[in-house]
Amino acid sequence: MAKRRLSKQQQHRIQKIQAERTRRAGKREQAIEAQRESGELGSEQSGLVIAHYGQQLDVEALEGEHQGRLFRCFVRANIDSLVTGDRVTWCEGADNTGVIVARQERHSLLQRPDNFGQLKPVAANIDHIVLVIAPEPEPHDNLIDRYLVAAENTEIPAVLLLNKADLLNEGNRGRLEAMLDRYRNLGYEVVEASAHHPDDHGGAITHLVKDRTSVFVGQSGVGKSSIIQTLVPDRELKVGALSESTGKGTHTTTTARLFHLDCGGDLIDSPGIREFGLWHMTPAEIEFGFREIREVIGHCRFRDCRHQGEPGCALDAAVASGNITPERLHSFRRILQAMEEQQARGLKLS
Repeated sequence: MAKRRLSKQQQHRIQKIQAERTRRAGKREQAIEAQRESGELGSEQSGLVIAHYGQQLDVEALEGEHQGRLFRCFVRANIDSLVTGDRVTWCEGADNTGVIVARQERHSLLQRPDNFGQLKPVAANIDHIVLVIAPEPEPHDNLIDRYLVAAENTEIPAVLLLNKADLLNEGNRGRLEAMLDRYRNLGYEVVEASAHHPDDHGGAITHLVKDRTSVFVGQSGVGKSSIIQTLVPDRELKVGALSESTGKGTHTTTTARLFHLDCGGDLIDSPGIREFGLWHMTPAEIEFGFREIREVIGHCRFRDCRHQGEPGCALDAAVASGNITPERLHSFRRILQAMEEQQARGLKLS
């Protein structure tokens, strides 16, 4: 995802699009003011963003006589970008519509880089990120560490979920348990479950998401979709219901959506947040993403230590003393090396 160099024709087209958006925003503001002056808008109330469709959002009323009902809302031009999971202040209009007038404070925000080198918010007010792995495809700690680095830098707690635990056998159990123990020893919660045999693990997945707002990430094939289907068995019906309740189309299948779970809690589901990378981060952010490594950064003999085996490196000393495992240090160095290669190719954040 390199930062793209645009041609003059592309720059002109983008400027034209931005000008058109500005014109449309101006017209919306005029229409909103007209509604306000004519008394068509109701009083301010709290709402929850359930889904986002460009300039319009589905908002669930959190109070009043229409509590729990969805409204297709426009956004005032002076409000920063809104995402699924945001709590907002809005006013009801006519025909299941409304106007968002303010965004309420967030306690967390998940972001990812887009194709143009910009960090874009994806979902808000998440309680934890559930990193799904499975015996098949075989998990590798370097891939797990990449997700954990991203999670640590969002300051959203991460949980490791070993799905398809029924596939554990004599051939893979020892290696997987040793790997998971490394993360348990770092303070990460590790849960074992099976989406296809939920009763075999005491409802572990349900217990994990109950009364929390969760997102699932992980590589393809680990069963994220099966877990989501288990938690929201009528997901496609609910997507259709969201559209039907507002009288509007869904516009896109890639939009992040929030689902209320029968067990209590919420699930924000979007293909865009099931996988995310690290190319936009700095070496300092990678260091911060390793819990045990950030504790010893700054204690190397040389201030410009690159932690690649230089004399007096505090990370090597921590491995020798048992405070950092060799596997995690190897993973850390691989990630740093990959970042240097990406920078050499021109990958960077605007």
